Amino acid sequence: MNSRALQETALRYFLTVVKSGSISEASIRLNVAASAISRQIARLEYELDTQLFERRARGMVPSAAGELLAAHARRMQLETERVASDIQALQGLERGTVRLACSEGFAVDFIPLTIIQFRRRYQGIQFRLSVSSPAEVTRKVREGEADIGLTFSLAPERDIQVASRQRSRIQALMAHDHPLASRRDVKLAQLQPHPIALPPPETTLRQLFDICCSQQNLIFESIFTSNYTEALVNFAMLGGAIALAGEISIRHRLLHDRLVAVPIRDAGMDARHVELQTLANRTLPAATEAFLEHLKAMMEAGKP
Repeated sequence: MNSRALQETALRYFLTVVKSGSISEASIRLNVAASAISRQIARLEYELDTQLFERRARGMVPSAAGELLAAHARRMQLETERVASDIQALQGLERGTVRLACSEGFAVDFIPLTIIQFRRRYQGIQFRLSVSSPAEVTRKVREGEADIGLTFSLAPERDIQVASRQRSRIQALMAHDHPLASRRDVKLAQLQPHPIALPPPETTLRQLFDICCSQQNLIFESIFTSNYTEALVNFAMLGGAIALAGEISIRHRLLHDRLVAVPIRDAGMDARHVELQTLANRTLPAATEAFLEHLKAMMEAGKP
């Protein structure tokens, strides 16, 4: 194998084809002729003596060797970015950009407040936040699109290092004048007589809720279903129904006494975890590492 084949241009073209799924789409993204991209891919395959893509009718999918090379190329890009960032920050945490990905519930209060507190000390640090589904958050961390991911998880993920992990018991959210608002905890069966607002079935919260209800032969009919967490939380806060959430995503509103959260004590309603994720075996830039530690401290602050 000729290691010189792994030059920056070839790997950049290769990664763009992996992400876009076709040479024609990569050509548009890179503003480079498709023939030039094809030559670089062919040269990589020749020098490495292996097939990097499976050519299919609807595009190109990385082979096993292609997946390995893609992981290597992403790590090279991230390491280059880290070195550049650390050089800029030699005089202290005065510059840098932290790329975050999180699921929706954390994006409303928790992440903004955490950034505000951090920037009181390090005003030169900038942030980019991407809000996605839990699975998409993990994918962005794995593929180097985000430095840090904050999301819910039900099981371990490959190539992901968990910087902090804590159980997230699902809580029943309601207005202060709700009949159950004075209780220290509730059981699912006690929620059944009351209107309830739920997220759609593909969410981790709804999946746990449905499993636990099925085990007890409990049937709930959601009067308001939405994939927008804020709509559900506000619906509960305004007295429309009971909604469900984890503690971290509503912590700010609880501190300001804007609604009531009552833990649901049924077995299995704490099977979901909040994870602070980074790419395994990656050395983070100084600014990102500092913010990661700050995030961990903020998560631990509200831990029972």
